Amino acid sequence: MGELSSLPNIGPVVEQQLNEVGITTASQLRETGSKQAWLKIKAIDDTACIHRLLGLEGAVRGMKKRDLPPEVKAELKEFYNAAK
Repeated sequence: MGELSSLPNIGPVVEQQLNEVGITTASQLRETGSKQAWLKIKAIDDTACIHRLLGLEGAVRGMKKRDLPPEVKAELKEFYNAAK
């Protein structure tokens, strides 16, 4: 396990997927942002769901996805529905 798996919500599978799309550090994930990181993962894994997007946003913010503010969850859900 690498640096990314030390972030909230990032387990070995998501870390591997992030590595596959060229995101290997926490700073790269923050620079890329959750939406773009999710789109990159979605391109290699069609099963990437809303929970993965929420998890990535939580990782960027350093918090569990369940603790994301409701307005952030709503915005991400809107993005997810538009992107799928």
